[in-house]
Amino acid sequence: MAKLGKRTKAAREAFAGKEDISVQEAIALVKGNAKTKFDETVEIAMNLGVDPRHADQMVRGVVSLPNGTGKTVRVAVFARGPKAEEAQAAGADIVGAEDLMETVQSGKIEFDRCIATPDMMPIVGRLGKVLGPRNLMPNPKVGTVTMDVTEAVKAAKGGQVQFKAEKNGVVHAGIGKASFDEAKLQENLLAFVDAVSKAKPAGAKGAYMKKISLSSTMGPGVSVSVDSATGNETA
Repeated sequence: MAKLGKRTKAAREAFAGKEDISVQEAIALVKGNAKTKFDETVEIAMNLGVDPRHADQMVRGVVSLPNGTGKTVRVAVFARGPKAEEAQAAGADIVGAEDLMETVQSGKIEFDRCIATPDMMPIVGRLGKVLGPRNLMPNPKVGTVTMDVTEAVKAAKGGQVQFKAEKNGVVHAGIGKASFDEAKLQENLLAFVDAVSKAKPAGAKGAYMKKISLSSTMGPGVSVSVDSATGNETA
């Protein structure tokens, strides 16, 4: 069995016995134990009572975190003519049409968010097998298929987070950096949980939010009280 490093051992000891703690306690614990040389991302994972294999139980949405993510987001836009110029002016990192399609087909994907104008979808549709598994496929439901490319680009770069339930019903996302102060991380976490709550599908049965966990990139996870995260905690 591999020997644990001092940092890992100390983190595990700090997290031992901590379950279903308040949002404030969880953030303080995760932030206090994110001690690597880089600025770790604080990540949330939510186990939902849904089966995304059924269309009426799919959970998908987008939320603008009040304090941003702390991450530099590279944005690609599929557009032509004036809309391509608009995307460039808004700060898009990559703009193109057939040329961009060929670049993506070659396996070169140098972006974190993909936006397209509606007329580009016949081209983008050919990239479903490449972009789909990476959760990069433009979708009108989350505002990434739009004629308002300026707003879409600015939102993507300004702290907007997309979420989608995986096949086992888990939604996860980065909600900030360990360098953020605790109040900002708490605001971001509550905003994310609220967005997932509002995205509850019609087909969900029984308990919707089953478990919430918080961790940093290199640290262990801790379970957070669902009532604390949803504002239903009693005094």
